[in-house]
Amino acid sequence: MPEFETLLYEEDDGVAWVTLNRPEVLNAFNLQMQRELKSLWRSLRTNTDVRCVVLTGAGDKAFCVGIDRQETMGEWDDSEDVGSRSATTGERAGNVWHFDDPGENIGPKTNDLWTPVIAAVNGMACGGAYYMLGEVEFIIAADHATFFDPHVTYGMTACFESMHMLQKMPFHEIMRGALLGASERMSAQRAYEIGLVSEVVPPAELRDAAAWAAREIAASPPIAVQGTVRSLWTALELGRKHALDMGKVIIRAGSDRDSLYEGQRRFESGERKKPRIR
Repeated sequence: MPEFETLLYEEDDGVAWVTLNRPEVLNAFNLQMQRELKSLWRSLRTNTDVRCVVLTGAGDKAFCVGIDRQETMGEWDDSEDVGSRSATTGERAGNVWHFDDPGENIGPKTNDLWTPVIAAVNGMACGGAYYMLGEVEFIIAADHATFFDPHVTYGMTACFESMHMLQKMPFHEIMRGALLGASERMSAQRAYEIGLVSEVVPPAELRDAAAWAAREIAASPPIAVQGTVRSLWTALELGRKHALDMGKVIIRAGSDRDSLYEGQRRFESGERKKPRIR
């Protein structure tokens, strides 16, 4: 695994911990972080030692506050400079048909990674953070976490990020957040009530809560786990009939003989997990 400038990376017992590491700017992603996340997600596709990923942010103030506006927009002197630099390459932008979206770099699913990713949200998660949160399997949040989308407040259309979060939130909730911009923040408790967050814990317990879930997922056969991830995302993005038809292909590809045999042996032996009640 290469060294990163903007990320912290560690592996522990089948779990990769990916930490957005720019706390001085509340973990805003710059061009370098975009490149590093894209490289990391792509490399994890072939890393068989990693069976689950936890994505979090450094410090306790923010998970991520979106794009580094100073890097992308800080050199504007007047309105003629708007759009002069690509938000994903830093190069001079082309015409209207050549659009670069940061989500093409920083989202795990967009980069064809089907190893499950859990987000552990500590503090603010806003704007471009939704690119990542919209593509994780589920979110665990510290009780001081907040969620909001400030685009319209600063003269920007809330577009791709809000579209990603429609996978996670009811329409009226994402619309409210998009239209109110920086005027309102959703608490971790409200996020839990609407189903955006699956669990809320004290900040000191966030890592342990994410670690427990990640280790349990990592303990199951990876082909079956990744097949499950692909099945549910397919069902989310296709109509019911098309998803069921595609499921016939996915379940064949995701049925590993060794895993099935071992699972049956374990069942017949009487081995049972003692479940945690949430």
